[in-house]
Amino acid sequence: MPTLLIIDDDAGLRDALAETAADQGYRVLQADQGEAGLRLLQQETVDAVLLDLRMPGLDGLEVLARIRALPEPPPVTVLTAFASAGNTIEAMRLGAFDHLTKPIGRDELIRVLAGMTAQRGPANAPAATADGHTLVGGSDALRQVQKIIGRLVDSEATVLVTGETGTGKELVARAIHEHGKRQGAPFVAVNCAAIPPDLLESELFGHVRGAFSGATSNRLGAFREAQGGTLFLDEIGDMPLPMQAKILRALQEREVTPVGGAPVRLDVRLVAATHRDLAQRVASGDFREDLFYRLHVVPIHLPALRERRADILPLAEHFLAPSGAGAGRRCRRPAAAPSLAR
Repeated sequence: MPTLLIIDDDAGLRDALAETAADQGYRVLQADQGEAGLRLLQQETVDAVLLDLRMPGLDGLEVLARIRALPEPPPVTVLTAFASAGNTIEAMRLGAFDHLTKPIGRDELIRVLAGMTAQRGPANAPAATADGHTLVGGSDALRQVQKIIGRLVDSEATVLVTGETGTGKELVARAIHEHGKRQGAPFVAVNCAAIPPDLLESELFGHVRGAFSGATSNRLGAFREAQGGTLFLDEIGDMPLPMQAKILRALQEREVTPVGGAPVRLDVRLVAATHRDLAQRVASGDFREDLFYRLHVVPIHLPALRERRADILPLAEHFLAPSGAGAGRRCRRPAAAPSLAR
């Protein structure tokens, strides 16, 4: 019989969760604070944990970090009534199995319990928010994106973000950067579609003085400007084929050659984005297949706002807030909310 530990200061919720878990064949332990839960973990063999985020004493993220530091940590699902990009991504970065918003439905609880029990064992991955560049919203679709970010943020894998123009692909890239090991290093963004093809090589790889007419001084280029940090190549699907070959070589060799210069070693994480269907462009011969697979290591699709209507009102409030603050009042019209969501 698997053992479930529920750590939550709400006794009524604990009992309700425990009843459902017991119906599914779990032995249930309960704790009303983080410290008590950690003591039970030292005394008992626990197969899964449900952990509240906001509690007296140790908060849920601190408890999660301590659980994940155990020699054989059980899977932990974080529960909160106040889901945000910040706590979702940080929980996933710390290694949470999942992050659920209260109230939790019976079917959802059964699903997550089954998943944790099946996965019981070594640590999962650690995760990210965009602080000054916030991923605003709490829709299921956006929460899934936040969870993916959380699981990959401390890896060095190349990421390909897809989605329509204006969905916030750069915000995803910044979230990955700002919560990973490279957060104190440069984040450099380049829109490949906005640069004329004849200038793109110099823009990305740099040049040395005198390399061509008009090169009156040395230029680092975006790759070297991002050294030690993250380079975000937006609209990479619009990049000309000859330049695609040079990007592929830079990724394979971990070095770039400035125009007119010698090769320079690179230490850069690449996040690329496009609104185009790259698989379709590969089929049509407009995008290199080898580069596609080099970029497509970790794909993240960002749905359009019409597919995540629950984010419309939070976004409206987010963008109105600076105006309200400047005028000394809060911009909020509850009667307008239904119209915004339509």
